[in-house]
Amino acid sequence: MKIYPNINQSIGITFIIIASMLVFAALNIFLNDLIGKEASMFVYYLVSIGIPFIGFHFYRKKTNATSSYQLKPISLINVLALILITLAIQFGINSPITDLIPMSDWIKQAFMELAEMNGLLGFLTLAVAAPILEEFIFRGIVLDGLLKNTSPWKAILISSLLFGFVHLNPWQFIGGTIIGMFIAWVYYRSHNLWYCILIHFANNASAFLIMQTKPAEELMNQTLVESYGGLGFMLVILPVSWICIYLGIRFLRKRFPTNQTISHA
Repeated sequence: MKIYPNINQSIGITFIIIASMLVFAALNIFLNDLIGKEASMFVYYLVSIGIPFIGFHFYRKKTNATSSYQLKPISLINVLALILITLAIQFGINSPITDLIPMSDWIKQAFMELAEMNGLLGFLTLAVAAPILEEFIFRGIVLDGLLKNTSPWKAILISSLLFGFVHLNPWQFIGGTIIGMFIAWVYYRSHNLWYCILIHFANNASAFLIMQTKPAEELMNQTLVESYGGLGFMLVILPVSWICIYLGIRFLRKRFPTNQTISHA
C-alpha cells in the first residue's frame, strides 16, 4: 500500500501552501482597513493555511484510510526539556547564523510590521494558530508519510527543508529548517504530535515575547551583541546554549527510544 505523501507529494503540499498564501494575500489587504492589521492577519492565516490543511487531511483520509494523528499523553519533564532545548537552539544556533545574512531595508520593514503585531490576535496567530496548523501539516501529514516511505533521516531532512522553504525568506528558511529538524527528530522518536506543537509554540512565543521588550525598529537595527545584552552575556549564553542542547538531546534519547514499528519502503 502506498502511503501519502511521498517525496514528490510532500513538495506539492509545500507549493500548494505557498500558492494559497499568495492567492489569499489580497484578502489580507482588503481586511486590513476594515478590521485592523492584527485581525486581518489572523483571518488571512487561518484561511490561507487552514483551507489547504483541510484538503490535505481529507486526501490523506481517502488515500491512507485514516483520519487520525499521533496525539498521545505528554510528560511534564519531557515538555520542560523540549522547551529548554528549543530556547537553546534559538539563542545558541539560529540567531548567530541568521545574523550573518545581510537584510535589505524592505525586508527589515516587513519584519518590523510583523513585530508590531503585539496584541492578543498577534499572539494567537504567531504562537497558537501557526504551531497547530503547521505541525499538523509538516509533521502530522508530511513527515508521518515520509517516515513510511523512506529512511528516517531522509524524511527528517526533507520535511525540515520544506518547512523552512515555505516561509519564503532566507532568515526563516535557515531558522525554520534547523528548528524543524529538531521537531522532526522528536516526532520520529516520540511519535507524539503534541510535543511538536509545544516546541513550535515555545519557539514562536519566545520570539513574540522578545518583540515586546523594545520598539520594532530598535529590535531590527540592533547588532547581535546588543541583542544578547552585551559581549559578556553573549560569551556566556552561547556555550551554555550549546551545552543545554547536547545534554538535552542525550536526555531525550533515553526518554524517546527509537520506534521500531515504523515501516519504510
